[in-house]
Amino acid sequence: MYVTLLVLAALWGAVTGALVPRAAHRLSTEPVDAEDAPGAPDAGEAGEAGEAGEAGEVRGEDEPAEAAPVPPYPSTVLVPLSTSLVCAALAAATGPRPELVAWLLLTPFAVLLVIVDRAVRRLPDRVTLPLAAAAAVLLGGASLLPGARGSWEDALLGGLVLGGCYAVFFVFNPRGLGFGDVKLALSLGVALGWYGWAVLLVGGIMGSALGGVYGVGLMVRRRDRKVLMPLGPFMIVGALVGVLLGALAAR
Repeated sequence: MYVTLLVLAALWGAVTGALVPRAAHRLSTEPVDAEDAPGAPDAGEAGEAGEAGEAGEVRGEDEPAEAAPVPPYPSTVLVPLSTSLVCAALAAATGPRPELVAWLLLTPFAVLLVIVDRAVRRLPDRVTLPLAAAAAVLLGGASLLPGARGSWEDALLGGLVLGGCYAVFFVFNPRGLGFGDVKLALSLGVALGWYGWAVLLVGGIMGSALGGVYGVGLMVRRRDRKVLMPLGPFMIVGALVGVLLGALAAR
């Protein structure tokens, strides 16, 4: 049964992962929402008659929103393969417990956010906000079933705590952190909080630490202290590691 679970999880990841690149392309070519991108100018800097784009340019109210440039994406083979491996890893760590359904359903959307944020440095509301709600609902359902090894109450509190921490970071450093990262932290906090406060701490710190190390390396290589970088992928990787560790510890 255990092998069958791994195979089914891997197949789910491969099938859903094959749908991700097209969705990522559509989300990446939507008009830029400046507040979700790190380094976006404040409203006072943009002026009352203009709106800040991702590159910091000001456009008038009568001008159409420009689509963000779309860099090359990972190959159509790499995305399903990566999603499949992540799903299989989650199945291996979690086993046949109710929360595995939540992890498998949330994973393709997490991969989608990684690709979009890496490509255009923003996290769209149409994914981050429903993802937080879906995580809460799915884990709430899992908590009602026998065999669940997490706490729904801790999951909800975890979302509020991690989201609140990132909101504070955003207030003090709006140029280094996009508001989309704050919204993403809600769903990641829910997932991490499911397995307890220790897992929330590990996953939250790891995401920030990975992003910090990468950012420092990028600044050193480019010799520019104002380099913009996507934080979302590192937040998601940190949360994945935390969930895997929490699932293994709960077995």
